[in-house]
Amino acid sequence: MSATSARRASRSAVAVGSAVAVLALTACGSGAGSESAAGSTTDDGGGDGVTKVAKVAKVAVTLTGSSGSDVCALSTDSVAAGPVTFTVDNQSATGVTEVELMQDERILGEKENLAPGLDPVSFSVTLDGGVYQIYCPGASPELSDLTVTGRALQQGGNTQALLRQGARQYGTYVDTQVSAMVQSTRALQKAVDAGDLENAQSAYAEARPYYERIESDVDGFVLPGFEPTDNHGNLDYLVDMRASNLDPAVGWHGFHAVERDLFARQQITASTRRLAAELTRNVVELDALVKTLRYLPEDLANGAAGLLEEVQTNKITGEEEKYSHIDLVDFAGNLEGAQESFAYLEPGLKRIDPAMTRVIAKRFHQTASLLDTFRDPHALGGYDRWTPALRAKDANRLSQSVQALQDALSKLAEKVVTA
Repeated sequence: MSATSARRASRSAVAVGSAVAVLALTACGSGAGSESAAGSTTDDGGGDGVTKVAKVAKVAVTLTGSSGSDVCALSTDSVAAGPVTFTVDNQSATGVTEVELMQDERILGEKENLAPGLDPVSFSVTLDGGVYQIYCPGASPELSDLTVTGRALQQGGNTQALLRQGARQYGTYVDTQVSAMVQSTRALQKAVDAGDLENAQSAYAEARPYYERIESDVDGFVLPGFEPTDNHGNLDYLVDMRASNLDPAVGWHGFHAVERDLFARQQITASTRRLAAELTRNVVELDALVKTLRYLPEDLANGAAGLLEEVQTNKITGEEEKYSHIDLVDFAGNLEGAQESFAYLEPGLKRIDPAMTRVIAKRFHQTASLLDTFRDPHALGGYDRWTPALRAKDANRLSQSVQALQDALSKLAEKVVTA
């Protein structure tokens, strides 16, 4: 889980963030063969008036810093409606770790863990006309307006139908994962309530992958009655905060608070029981909220990339599971979730770019095969404990494999929104 930003958008049954917000944008269209500032469009030759976008708009977000003052600069303050790719390059800003695309307090796209000097990262969305904001917390300015002119072009045809069908089916996958997480956290709570340390540790390892598989889809939910900026009500924080982003005003909550007691302290106390019960309640709340989500194909593409970024920044470093050292279990969950996102898009992707699709599938297989070499049926969660000694020996080659997969995925969202 990432640290919550100062303007984290809430998701509710009415407004649930990027998936619904962007879905509404694609409903607007123009006639066949029309011209738009987003690029020329042409009839597909079938006589049905379906248009195809020939060009995607580009926005570069550059982060720089000197003498403790960070600057967030956009390459343009206006683009045409339609598909837009945002590329974020943190050249030297030490105080800015994330960039968000927002409108009306909703996060439509974001990139996090933006350490200075890393390669630029990107995400792609389809935007309708209106005023949006680029939010760079800690920079000057923190908020920059981006005006989108015109109307988003209607996208259709068999390829888009396949992509949309995959996005709908993926929604069912997310629902099943969170429902399973409810059952697994209840099992964890039961073991904790019984004071059974060994079974509680095992139940903890069984519960973790469900959240990791769909982590990029559930970030940003806020409980009713809380402000988006208040970690007391932020479900992502309450379920999955880590020691590294602990909010002192809120204190310990969620999976990793239970992990600390079970693995570092090796004891179950009244506090552990309260934490486990609270975790179950919050996961049940999350289960209800997730059922309100709808997804666009680019949500799946951006989500897959986001899950692999989680692997690189939190799992390979050993930061995620500081006490239990089951980071490879979480690694496997992130990888599986990214692979599922890709799999639901794959029928449409094969029509868009068969060569790219084959490369991505191959690299998923390579990374999964490498991770399989760390399997241990007798270990907690089925993988070797990711101890400092093992990280020193193998972290680099795992990271290189994930990076190769990330490189292959880097253009996926842009391909999807321009199909």
